[in-house]
Amino acid sequence: MQSRRWWTRGLAGLACFALVACGGGGDTSSPTDDTPSGTASDAGTHPQSGEGTVDGGTQPSSDAGTGAPTDAGSGTPDAGAGDAGTAPQACAPTAGDTRWVLEGESFAAKVTCATGLAEAGLRFGVRNLPPGATFDAATATLRWTPALNQGAVWMLTLEERTTGETGTLKVGVANNDTAPGKVDIVDPVAYTEEYGLPVVHLFFNPDVGLTSGAYRPAEVVYRGHRYTIDAKYRGATSSVFPKRSLTLKFAEDDLFSEPVFGDGFKDRKRVVLITTFNDNSYLRSRLAFDLWNRLSPNAVRIRTFSVVVYANNKYRGLYTAADHVDKRLMEWNGIDDDSDLFKADTADANFSRLTRNGQTKASLDVGFVKDEGNPPGNFSTLHAFVAWVADSSNDSFRQEFGARLKARDYEDWWIFNTLIQGNDSQAKNAYHAYDPKTGGPWRYIPWDLDASFGQNYDTTRTSATARPTYASDNLLFKRMLAEPGIAGPLRERYRQALKNELSEARVQAMIDGYVRELGPNAQRDEARWAEQYRNFAKPEAGSDGGYNNFPDWHLRQDFKTHAEEVEYIRQWVHKRWGAFQSQLP
Repeated sequence: MQSRRWWTRGLAGLACFALVACGGGGDTSSPTDDTPSGTASDAGTHPQSGEGTVDGGTQPSSDAGTGAPTDAGSGTPDAGAGDAGTAPQACAPTAGDTRWVLEGESFAAKVTCATGLAEAGLRFGVRNLPPGATFDAATATLRWTPALNQGAVWMLTLEERTTGETGTLKVGVANNDTAPGKVDIVDPVAYTEEYGLPVVHLFFNPDVGLTSGAYRPAEVVYRGHRYTIDAKYRGATSSVFPKRSLTLKFAEDDLFSEPVFGDGFKDRKRVVLITTFNDNSYLRSRLAFDLWNRLSPNAVRIRTFSVVVYANNKYRGLYTAADHVDKRLMEWNGIDDDSDLFKADTADANFSRLTRNGQTKASLDVGFVKDEGNPPGNFSTLHAFVAWVADSSNDSFRQEFGARLKARDYEDWWIFNTLIQGNDSQAKNAYHAYDPKTGGPWRYIPWDLDASFGQNYDTTRTSATARPTYASDNLLFKRMLAEPGIAGPLRERYRQALKNELSEARVQAMIDGYVRELGPNAQRDEARWAEQYRNFAKPEAGSDGGYNNFPDWHLRQDFKTHAEEVEYIRQWVHKRWGAFQSQLP
């Protein structure tokens, strides 16, 4: 426990500061008691995190996301709902949709009746005004310029004092970390969202830091809940990024869940935070995984959603939260949790006896690592799989194809990877699972898809009309395409998918949805990282600057803003989908 004192000491100071910054508020225009207890309408007036009670009516909500969910950017109002189980309200006080403002930014909101009831003779108020906010009862108008220590999600209780009806206005105050005199976020428990996206507050010992090797002790505050976890960096080539990917490991008795996004992202032991440093569209990984889920609904599914990350109270920006490929994910997808799980770690994981450079492999597991399965160092099942691909006769390959592996998984891998032009995922950056107790079949799981939709792993551009088959990179693909009984139905299903579940209209609609959801968060991340993104991996920066891993990055002359990159993807999809209507790879 002593190893975590760095965190508890720091948070104790923050909690003390929160009492000073958030206390003493209230609606000074009303003589009524602003701190009722035990009422359903007293939204957000008391902390819900077990931290103790702050002065009544002044604390921002610390349980955002645990009530009725609202989609980011959807315009769904959080106000106007009356007490549950009561008769319909005559007025239903409301101040409109959720308001998002930056610390130091002024806003005004007028309270009205959602039902359209005439307002003559009605008396509106706000039961729990934040410090510094005012409410003009004569005009029923709330005005507030949040101070630089008021970043949080505030649930303000609106009331109509003639009828006693109440409603709620959700006000999200975003951290303004570039403002002169800015202080750290006062209460991470109350800072649950940023412009509609959930926020991960990660804390670790800054004197020790994190490593890409062993996990180290850390803490996470998420949607008002505090987790004791372990964390580490992840990624090999991307380890030189200034904004690194992470794996968070949660305790068995306190698993991670996201109640709104991720389409059922519940009870996760491990969560991967995928960096967006090399994708300033912020949507490639999500779009790719979601397309895979549409194309192959019975395959292993990777769920994702976007989050904002703060590390030790410092803004790190947008990440893609994703499932961790492990025994739990296999079990949820009908694969025994004791199965062998191999990761294709390099391009030599090509199902051949030869490396990608044409040299004879010392062992058939070259290019692979074993992530799950007992004993850990036993690659015998993988050896047999690779040997079958490499050595079987044409007749044996054709006859055993659907028995050795789940044909739909591996056929869809080829469709999926050729469609998104995954130039870094045709052999490596994939998982293969096998249950020795049942004798298979082998299952495919996609991973690491930032090299897609018009860019390579180093952000250099790719042609929308190129049609690589990847047969020279993956012997399994080569043999599949050489068998008319496999390749013919495969390509016909490809054509049908492009007309239906993977149609351009659906893909463009998905992009529209991501853009709405990201909202201002994309511009905030761009403001933080754009300069380093454009100047990354220059030779003069040395090996630590990324040049060795990304030697062509600095040669680009076509860097785009976030908005331009999104438009680039839209046009790339439009051109590629059109080209594939006439000719498939």
